Amino acid sequence: MNPGEIDLIVRVAGATLLLTVSAFLWIRGDTRAGLYFMPLAVCLCGFLAGNTPDATLRLGGSVGDAARILSGFAAVFLWWFCLSVFDRTFRPRGLVLATGILWLGIAAVDRGLLGEALAGKGLSWALIAIGLGMVAHLAWRLIRDRPGDLIDERRRARVVVVLLLAGQLLADLVIDVVMGFDWQPQGFSILQNAALLAFSGWLLHLQLPPSEPRPAVAVRSGVAPAPTPTALSPEARRLRDRLRVLIEVEQVHLDPDLTFDRFVALMRASDRTVRQLINQQLGHDHFRTFLNSHRLNEARRRLSDPGHHHDKLITIAMDSGFASLASFNRVFHDAEACSPGAWREAARGMAEAPTTPPWSPLPPFEQRSADS
Repeated sequence: MNPGEIDLIVRVAGATLLLTVSAFLWIRGDTRAGLYFMPLAVCLCGFLAGNTPDATLRLGGSVGDAARILSGFAAVFLWWFCLSVFDRTFRPRGLVLATGILWLGIAAVDRGLLGEALAGKGLSWALIAIGLGMVAHLAWRLIRDRPGDLIDERRRARVVVVLLLAGQLLADLVIDVVMGFDWQPQGFSILQNAALLAFSGWLLHLQLPPSEPRPAVAVRSGVAPAPTPTALSPEARRLRDRLRVLIEVEQVHLDPDLTFDRFVALMRASDRTVRQLINQQLGHDHFRTFLNSHRLNEARRRLSDPGHHHDKLITIAMDSGFASLASFNRVFHDAEACSPGAWREAARGMAEAPTTPPWSPLPPFEQRSADS
């Protein structure tokens, strides 16, 4: 089998696999994974269609032009997909969204979407600069949030992803500077295509682990389901009692500077034991989501309490343990699909004769023993 045949097989098989997996995610109802993986898969198909030095193996005509433009968008969707894999609350917004849109615009012009007169006019260097910023941001997010990641495989993978992306970016930069943007031997293209497919598949595996803990009871779901009786060991009962004291009595979650390491020390247990308790028994995949669930519960209590009727939202945010009003608004909107102010107004409207409380407290820790 000659290199040209290997090149064609890798690219065709890779594109087929990417599109098949995307369709499978939507069919099985995993809309979150599909939402971030499908645009990446389509753009990678465009990249595979043209990433070969053999012009006879590339798509031609309008289809080839479309594939070339789509390939320029792959970096943004890979960035967003990586962030979604390691943070299930991730949404493109703010500077992350603006940077992505900027990249898409520059890449479209560079690939000739607005005509050949503007294509290839040094815009690739602007994309390299933005790409460095995207990789730096991803590395910062992955390393910053690593201590609180409660899924062992995903926590270990954070460092690997940073090293792989940094290594790939450095290699591409050196090649572009030393060899030029047009340097593309066939062996290198085949290896690049195979490595990109393997990396994307590995990320998808991290997002869809073979077994996941049952999710924590949603704070908006009303009455918690009746627990199934289980026998707790004395050590497990001690941990749950200690956790209840920290949250319900000492209210350590109201400290915006609380770290996972400090929480482990307060629990008087090993790092691994605390991770298993919060992840496998309480259903949280990250320490931050565990804290935010209790901080949101405190915020709902304050927003619906007439005694806090005149409190400003920033006061409620800080007193509930959030580090800023912006983070409070973002987390609250993600949980309730409305702003804290709108939620408070709705709670006031129900204050006259509510049949159920406007907020539902998290079930006691001793009632969650069956949620593993």
